[in-house]
Amino acid sequence: MMEPATDTPQSRGSIGEIARIFLRLGLVAFGGPAAHIAIMEDEFVRRRKWLTRERFLDLLGTVSLLPGPSSTELAIYLGQIRGGVPGLIAAGTAFILPAAIMVAGLAWAYVRYGAAPQVAGILFGVKPVVVVLIAQAVWSLARTALKSKELVFLAAVVVVLAAFRVSTIALLLGTGVAWIVAQRPGGWRAAIGSAGSVVAQAGAASLGGSIVASVSILLYFLKVGAVLVGSGYVLLALLHADLVVRLHWLSEAQLLDAVAVSQATPGPFFTVATFIGYVLAGWKGAALATVGMFLPAFVYVAATAGFLSKLRQSAAAGAFLDGVNAAAVALMAFVGFVFARATLLSAPAAVICAIAALLLFRYRINSAWLVLFGALAGVLSRLLHFA
Repeated sequence: MMEPATDTPQSRGSIGEIARIFLRLGLVAFGGPAAHIAIMEDEFVRRRKWLTRERFLDLLGTVSLLPGPSSTELAIYLGQIRGGVPGLIAAGTAFILPAAIMVAGLAWAYVRYGAAPQVAGILFGVKPVVVVLIAQAVWSLARTALKSKELVFLAAVVVVLAAFRVSTIALLLGTGVAWIVAQRPGGWRAAIGSAGSVVAQAGAASLGGSIVASVSILLYFLKVGAVLVGSGYVLLALLHADLVVRLHWLSEAQLLDAVAVSQATPGPFFTVATFIGYVLAGWKGAALATVGMFLPAFVYVAATAGFLSKLRQSAAAGAFLDGVNAAAVALMAFVGFVFARATLLSAPAAVICAIAALLLFRYRINSAWLVLFGALAGVLSRLLHFA
């Protein structure tokens, strides 16, 4: 007999319990969203039995329809199931806080001691590992996302448009709309027109200006957190297109350093915003960027907890997500190429990259261990004057 779901008012726990559990998870959740989801399934389905596996899978499917960090939103949903709105706030905050504090501290060290040989060595070794992690994510997601020749074609178009610096958000939304239209009889011609319209409108709506003020940081990351659909590597593509190419707030090296630091810490990859905020405007910038990035996730979960699961059965929502996923894979591939070109400029970097690729693809080593390997290899390379 199937065990009944336990996500009922009778099964709700204290806010302190929820906060403690998710704070601990936030301290050990290395490895990215896939690892976070596996940890949560083990913790809340198998061990604590807060909900059934069927209910957990339903939540996992529905968070993919929301903009923002999917594993963080899953944590927020679990907190809502266990403790209502207070539980929602406690779970999300506790899961995010450890990573945000660690990343902010590393950002402080980066700004103050970034030129120190040991810090430069760590970043030198971690960057090639980031390139491998991006490649692995592209390979894994492409096999699922590119379900047909038509989606492969759309992904190729996105790569070309990204090379011409078309807005990342416009590409994501435009491809989603195009795939909805394309599913209708004779819809391909209309799909091209729909995609072009969305790309033009979203591009015109992009955040302008190049002066980095606190309010600009908050508004920018609010926009990103509110509209970004896809994985952390889609965020990477968006940040590269906006902050490096268009607004010139960061250099490519600074963005890659931010990614390396966020990879080296547990918790959500989206705390890369914390690092960037600190680099741009100190502690205040770090706090505002973090709030801006994650606030929409709390709002979305609170607003949709009662009915989001029904959207999974919508043909239009499913088609939109298929299109967005195809664009996401294409954008990840493009950004991976850009970062590889900027990173693999020496023999030691290429060797670290090759070893990391072997460890990941052949032996399935956890990404946290790969990052540690890269950091140690980078420091050793600097000490031996190889880099």
